[in-house]
Amino acid sequence: MAKFTDIIGQEQLKEHLQNAIRAGKVSHAYIINGERCAGKEFIAGIFAMALQCERAEDEPCEECHSCKQAMSKNHPDIIRLVHEKPNTISVEDIRKQINHDIGIKPYSSRWKIYLINEGEKMTVQAQNALLKTLEEPPEYAVILILTTNVNTLLPTILSRCVVLHMKPVEDRLVKKYLMEEMRIPDYKAEICVAFARGNLGKAKLLAGNEEFDHIREEAITLMKYIGEMEINEIVGAIKKINEYKLEVNDYLDIISVWYRDVLLFKATNDANHLIFKEEIQYIKKAAGKSDYEGIENILKALEKAKSRLNANVNFDLTIELLLLTIRES
Repeated sequence: MAKFTDIIGQEQLKEHLQNAIRAGKVSHAYIINGERCAGKEFIAGIFAMALQCERAEDEPCEECHSCKQAMSKNHPDIIRLVHEKPNTISVEDIRKQINHDIGIKPYSSRWKIYLINEGEKMTVQAQNALLKTLEEPPEYAVILILTTNVNTLLPTILSRCVVLHMKPVEDRLVKKYLMEEMRIPDYKAEICVAFARGNLGKAKLLAGNEEFDHIREEAITLMKYIGEMEINEIVGAIKKINEYKLEVNDYLDIISVWYRDVLLFKATNDANHLIFKEEIQYIKKAAGKSDYEGIENILKALEKAKSRLNANVNFDLTIELLLLTIRES
Protein backbone atom coordinates (compact mmCIF):
# COMPACT_ATOMS: atom_id res chain seq x y z
CA MET A 1 0.00 0.00 0.00
CA ALA A 2 1.55 3.25 -1.05
CA LYS A 3 -1.06 5.78 -2.09
CA PHE A 4 -2.32 9.04 -0.63
CA THR A 5 -5.57 7.21 0.19
CA ASP A 6 -3.53 4.93 2.51
CA ILE A 7 -2.57 7.87 4.72
CA ILE A 8 -4.88 7.95 7.74
CA GLY A 9 -5.80 11.46 8.90
CA GLN A 10 -3.53 14.35 7.77
CA GLU A 11 -6.20 15.57 5.32
CA GLN A 12 -4.79 19.11 4.93
CA LEU A 13 -1.28 17.85 4.34
CA LYS A 14 -2.45 15.30 1.75
CA GLU A 15 -4.57 17.93 0.00
CA HIS A 16 -1.65 20.37 -0.18
CA LEU A 17 0.71 17.81 -1.75
CA GLN A 18 -1.86 16.46 -4.21
CA ASN A 19 -2.93 19.98 -5.25
CA ALA A 20 0.73 20.86 -5.91
CA ILE A 21 1.03 17.83 -8.23
CA ARG A 22 -2.29 18.55 -9.98
CA ALA A 23 -1.53 22.24 -10.51
CA GLY A 24 2.07 21.59 -11.58
CA LYS A 25 3.27 23.88 -8.77
CA VAL A 26 5.65 21.62 -6.90
CA SER A 27 8.01 23.50 -4.58
CA HIS A 28 11.73 22.79 -4.63
CA ALA A 29 11.79 22.24 -0.86
CA TYR A 30 9.36 20.95 1.77
CA ILE A 31 9.63 20.44 5.51
CA ILE A 32 7.31 17.83 7.06
CA ASN A 33 7.20 18.35 10.81
CA GLY A 34 5.72 15.73 13.15
CA GLU A 35 6.34 13.42 16.09
CA ARG A 36 8.67 10.44 15.90
CA CYS A 37 6.84 7.43 14.34
CA ALA A 38 3.97 9.67 13.10
CA GLY A 39 4.45 8.57 9.46
CA LYS A 40 6.55 11.37 7.93
CA GLU A 41 8.66 8.91 5.89
CA PHE A 42 5.54 7.12 4.63
CA ILE A 43 3.99 10.41 3.42
CA ALA A 44 7.25 11.67 1.88
CA GLY A 45 7.70 8.32 0.13
CA ILE A 46 4.20 8.48 -1.40
CA PHE A 47 4.74 12.09 -2.54
CA ALA A 48 8.09 11.17 -4.11
CA MET A 49 6.56 8.11 -5.79
CA ALA A 50 3.64 10.16 -7.17
CA LEU A 51 6.01 12.79 -8.56
CA GLN A 52 8.04 10.13 -10.38
CA CYS A 53 5.06 8.00 -11.53
CA GLU A 54 5.03 7.51 -15.31
CA ARG A 55 1.26 8.14 -15.45
CA ALA A 56 1.81 11.69 -14.12
CA GLU A 57 -1.33 11.77 -11.94
CA ASP A 58 -1.87 12.90 -8.34
CA GLU A 59 -1.78 9.27 -7.06
CA PRO A 60 1.07 6.84 -7.76
CA CYS A 61 -0.18 3.98 -9.95
CA GLU A 62 1.97 1.35 -8.13
CA GLU A 63 2.30 -0.52 -11.43
CA CYS A 64 4.74 1.38 -13.69
CA HIS A 65 8.51 0.70 -13.62
CA SER A 66 9.16 3.91 -11.67
CA CYS A 67 6.57 3.07 -8.96
CA LYS A 68 7.97 -0.45 -8.59
CA GLN A 69 11.47 0.97 -8.16
CA ALA A 70 10.17 3.46 -5.57
CA MET A 71 8.31 0.75 -3.61
CA SER A 72 11.46 -1.38 -3.44
CA LYS A 73 13.43 1.74 -2.34
CA ASN A 74 15.60 1.23 -5.37
CA HIS A 75 14.74 4.32 -7.44
CA PRO A 76 17.85 6.04 -8.86
CA ASP A 77 16.20 9.49 -8.64
CA ILE A 78 14.81 9.19 -5.10
CA ILE A 79 17.85 9.63 -2.86
CA ARG A 80 17.72 9.06 0.90
CA LEU A 81 20.42 10.83 2.87
CA VAL A 82 22.34 8.51 5.22
CA HIS A 83 24.53 9.61 8.12
CA GLU A 84 27.13 7.54 9.95
CA LYS A 85 26.93 9.37 13.28
CA PRO A 86 23.62 8.39 14.91
CA ASN A 87 22.86 11.83 16.39
CA THR A 88 24.39 14.14 13.78
CA ILE A 89 23.96 14.99 10.11
CA SER A 90 27.28 16.63 9.31
CA VAL A 91 28.30 19.24 6.77
CA GLU A 92 30.17 16.46 4.91
CA ASP A 93 26.97 14.36 4.68
CA ILE A 94 25.16 17.29 3.02
CA ARG A 95 28.05 18.20 0.71
CA LYS A 96 28.76 14.65 -0.49
CA GLN A 97 25.21 13.35 -0.83
CA ILE A 98 23.34 16.48 -1.93
CA ASN A 99 25.47 19.46 -2.97
CA HIS A 100 27.95 17.46 -5.09
CA ASP A 101 25.21 15.28 -6.59
CA ILE A 102 22.36 17.68 -7.30
CA GLY A 103 24.02 19.16 -10.41
CA ILE A 104 23.79 15.77 -12.16
CA LYS A 105 20.48 15.55 -14.04
CA PRO A 106 17.90 12.85 -13.16
CA TYR A 107 18.81 9.39 -14.37
CA SER A 108 15.39 8.35 -15.68
CA SER A 109 12.69 10.65 -14.27
CA ARG A 110 11.39 14.19 -14.41
CA TRP A 111 12.53 14.95 -10.84
CA LYS A 112 15.52 14.28 -8.64
CA ILE A 113 14.20 13.96 -5.09
CA TYR A 114 16.25 14.06 -1.88
CA LEU A 115 14.80 12.82 1.43
CA ILE A 116 16.51 14.10 4.58
CA ASN A 117 15.03 12.20 7.53
CA GLU A 118 15.74 13.38 11.11
CA GLY A 119 16.40 16.88 9.81
CA GLU A 120 16.68 18.14 13.39
CA LYS A 121 20.07 16.36 13.55
CA MET A 122 21.64 18.68 10.95
CA THR A 123 24.43 20.76 12.48
CA VAL A 124 24.37 24.52 11.85
CA GLN A 125 27.22 24.04 9.34
CA ALA A 126 25.24 21.29 7.58
CA GLN A 127 22.18 23.58 7.39
CA ASN A 128 24.28 26.40 5.98
CA ALA A 129 25.69 24.04 3.34
CA LEU A 130 22.14 22.96 2.42
CA LEU A 131 21.08 26.61 2.27
CA LYS A 132 23.43 27.19 -0.69
CA THR A 133 21.52 24.51 -2.63
CA LEU A 134 18.11 25.78 -1.49
CA GLU A 135 18.96 29.28 -2.73
CA GLU A 136 19.53 28.15 -6.32
CA PRO A 137 18.18 24.64 -6.84
CA PRO A 138 18.11 23.08 -10.32
CA GLU A 139 14.60 23.06 -11.83
CA TYR A 140 14.35 19.27 -11.49
CA ALA A 141 15.28 19.14 -7.75
CA VAL A 142 12.88 18.53 -4.84
CA ILE A 143 14.27 18.38 -1.28
CA LEU A 144 12.11 16.89 1.49
CA ILE A 145 13.26 17.57 5.06
CA LEU A 146 11.53 15.44 7.70
CA THR A 147 11.84 16.62 11.29
CA THR A 148 10.46 16.07 14.79
CA ASN A 149 11.34 19.65 15.77
CA VAL A 150 11.05 22.40 13.18
CA ASN A 151 12.49 24.90 15.69
CA THR A 152 15.97 23.37 15.34
CA LEU A 153 16.12 24.57 11.73
CA LEU A 154 17.56 27.95 10.81
CA PRO A 155 15.04 30.72 9.91
CA THR A 156 16.80 31.02 6.54
CA ILE A 157 16.06 27.33 5.83
CA LEU A 158 12.42 27.71 6.93
CA SER A 159 11.92 30.75 4.70
CA ARG A 160 12.94 28.75 1.60
CA CYS A 161 10.74 25.73 2.27
CA VAL A 162 7.02 24.97 2.34
CA VAL A 163 6.48 23.91 5.98
CA LEU A 164 3.78 21.26 6.55
CA HIS A 165 2.77 20.21 10.07
CA MET A 166 1.35 16.78 10.87
CA LYS A 167 -1.71 16.81 13.14
CA PRO A 168 -2.75 14.20 15.73
CA VAL A 169 -4.98 11.54 14.13
CA GLU A 170 -8.46 11.22 15.67
CA ASP A 171 -8.66 8.46 18.29
CA ARG A 172 -11.59 6.77 16.51
CA LEU A 173 -9.52 6.47 13.29
CA VAL A 174 -6.52 5.05 15.18
CA LYS A 175 -8.74 2.52 16.98
CA LYS A 176 -10.49 1.55 13.72
CA TYR A 177 -7.10 0.96 12.05
CA LEU A 178 -5.78 -1.20 14.92
CA MET A 179 -8.92 -3.32 15.07
CA GLU A 180 -9.50 -3.73 11.32
CA GLU A 181 -5.97 -3.82 9.90
CA MET A 182 -4.04 -5.34 12.82
CA ARG A 183 -6.88 -7.43 14.30
CA ILE A 184 -6.23 -6.00 17.78
CA PRO A 185 -9.03 -6.71 20.30
CA ASP A 186 -11.15 -3.77 21.44
CA TYR A 187 -9.76 -3.39 24.99
CA LYS A 188 -6.12 -3.51 23.83
CA ALA A 189 -6.80 -1.06 20.97
CA GLU A 190 -8.25 1.40 23.52
CA ILE A 191 -5.12 1.20 25.67
CA CYS A 192 -2.82 1.73 22.65
CA VAL A 193 -4.95 4.70 21.50
CA ALA A 194 -4.75 6.28 24.96
CA PHE A 195 -0.94 6.12 24.94
CA ALA A 196 -0.42 7.08 21.31
CA ARG A 197 -2.27 10.42 21.65
CA GLY A 198 -2.99 10.76 17.96
CA ASN A 199 0.28 9.21 16.73
CA LEU A 200 -0.79 6.27 14.55
CA GLY A 201 2.76 4.94 14.15
CA LYS A 202 3.22 4.80 17.92
CA ALA A 203 -0.16 3.06 18.31
CA LYS A 204 0.93 0.41 15.78
CA LEU A 205 4.25 -0.10 17.57
CA LEU A 206 2.55 -0.50 20.94
CA ALA A 207 -0.09 -2.86 19.52
CA GLY A 208 2.57 -5.19 18.13
CA ASN A 209 4.94 -4.97 21.10
CA GLU A 210 4.77 -7.80 23.67
CA GLU A 211 7.30 -5.93 25.81
CA PHE A 212 4.76 -3.10 26.14
CA ASP A 213 2.20 -5.54 27.63
CA HIS A 214 4.81 -6.62 30.16
CA ILE A 215 5.71 -3.02 31.10
CA ARG A 216 2.00 -2.19 31.43
CA GLU A 217 1.38 -5.09 33.82
CA GLU A 218 4.36 -4.15 35.99
CA ALA A 219 3.41 -0.46 36.13
CA ILE A 220 -0.20 -1.27 37.09
CA THR A 221 0.93 -3.74 39.78
CA LEU A 222 3.12 -1.00 41.25
CA MET A 223 0.22 1.49 41.23
CA LYS A 224 -2.11 -1.00 42.93
CA TYR A 225 0.16 -1.64 45.88
CA ILE A 226 2.40 1.45 46.25
CA GLY A 227 0.37 2.77 49.20
CA GLU A 228 1.22 -0.33 51.24
CA MET A 229 4.87 -0.64 50.18
CA GLU A 230 7.89 -0.14 52.44
CA ILE A 231 10.78 2.10 51.34
CA ASN A 232 13.01 -0.91 50.53
CA GLU A 233 10.25 -2.31 48.28
CA ILE A 234 9.98 1.04 46.49
CA VAL A 235 13.78 0.99 45.96
CA GLY A 236 13.35 -2.50 44.45
CA ALA A 237 10.65 -1.15 42.14
CA ILE A 238 13.01 1.66 41.03
CA LYS A 239 15.64 -0.95 40.11
CA LYS A 240 12.99 -2.78 38.10
CA ILE A 241 12.01 0.45 36.29
CA ASN A 242 15.70 1.00 35.59
CA GLU A 243 15.60 -2.07 33.33
CA TYR A 244 13.19 -0.15 31.10
CA LYS A 245 15.30 2.98 30.62
CA LEU A 246 14.67 2.99 26.88
CA GLU A 247 10.91 2.68 27.38
CA VAL A 248 10.69 4.76 30.57
CA ASN A 249 8.41 7.34 28.90
CA ASP A 250 5.98 4.52 28.08
CA TYR A 251 6.19 3.40 31.71
CA LEU A 252 5.42 6.93 32.94
CA ASP A 253 2.61 7.28 30.38
CA ILE A 254 0.99 4.14 31.80
CA ILE A 255 1.06 5.66 35.28
CA SER A 256 -0.38 8.93 33.87
CA VAL A 257 -3.28 7.09 32.24
CA TRP A 258 -3.88 5.19 35.50
CA TYR A 259 -4.20 8.44 37.45
CA ARG A 260 -6.35 10.03 34.75
CA ASP A 261 -8.67 7.04 35.23
CA VAL A 262 -8.61 7.61 39.00
CA LEU A 263 -9.43 11.31 38.49
CA LEU A 264 -12.22 10.52 36.01
CA PHE A 265 -13.79 7.93 38.29
CA LYS A 266 -13.59 10.29 41.27
CA ALA A 267 -15.38 12.98 39.26
CA THR A 268 -18.05 10.80 37.59
CA ASN A 269 -18.29 7.57 39.61
CA ASP A 270 -18.69 5.88 36.20
CA ALA A 271 -16.38 3.07 34.99
CA ASN A 272 -17.58 3.09 31.36
CA HIS A 273 -15.05 5.61 30.06
CA LEU A 274 -12.01 4.28 31.92
CA ILE A 275 -9.05 2.88 29.98
CA PHE A 276 -8.24 0.32 32.68
CA LYS A 277 -11.83 -0.80 33.26
CA GLU A 278 -10.70 -4.27 34.33
CA GLU A 279 -8.90 -2.72 37.34
CA ILE A 280 -12.03 -0.90 38.57
CA GLN A 281 -11.80 -2.17 42.19
CA TYR A 282 -8.28 -0.71 42.57
CA ILE A 283 -9.17 2.51 40.74
CA LYS A 284 -12.20 2.93 43.00
CA LYS A 285 -10.00 2.39 46.06
CA ALA A 286 -7.39 4.95 44.84
CA ALA A 287 -10.15 7.48 44.05
CA GLY A 288 -11.58 7.06 47.55
CA LYS A 289 -8.21 7.56 49.26
CA SER A 290 -6.98 10.59 47.24
CA ASP A 291 -8.35 14.10 46.95
CA TYR A 292 -8.43 16.06 43.68
CA GLU A 293 -5.37 18.09 44.61
CA GLY A 294 -3.35 14.96 45.40
CA ILE A 295 -4.18 13.38 42.00
CA GLU A 296 -3.32 16.63 40.19
CA ASN A 297 0.01 16.73 42.09
CA ILE A 298 0.81 13.20 40.88
CA LEU A 299 0.02 14.09 37.24
CA LYS A 300 2.25 17.19 37.51
CA ALA A 301 5.02 15.12 39.13
CA LEU A 302 4.87 12.65 36.22
CA GLU A 303 5.37 15.44 33.66
CA LYS A 304 8.20 16.87 35.77
CA ALA A 305 9.88 13.44 35.96
CA LYS A 306 9.68 13.12 32.15
CA SER A 307 11.30 16.50 31.55
CA ARG A 308 14.02 15.73 34.15
CA LEU A 309 14.84 12.41 32.47
CA ASN A 310 14.93 14.10 29.05
CA ALA A 311 17.41 16.58 30.55
CA ASN A 312 19.54 13.63 31.79
CA VAL A 313 18.96 14.26 35.50
CA ASN A 314 19.97 11.24 37.65
CA PHE A 315 17.55 8.39 36.85
CA ASP A 316 17.26 6.77 40.31
CA LEU A 317 16.81 10.09 42.08
CA THR A 318 14.13 11.27 39.62
CA ILE A 319 12.11 8.05 39.90
CA GLU A 320 12.53 7.92 43.70
CA LEU A 321 11.13 11.48 44.03
CA LEU A 322 8.23 10.58 41.74
CA LEU A 323 7.29 7.38 43.60
CA LEU A 324 7.49 9.11 46.98
CA THR A 325 5.17 11.87 45.66
CA ILE A 326 2.73 9.19 44.46
CA ARG A 327 2.89 7.38 47.79
CA GLU A 328 2.35 10.55 49.83
CA SER A 329 -0.50 11.84 47.65
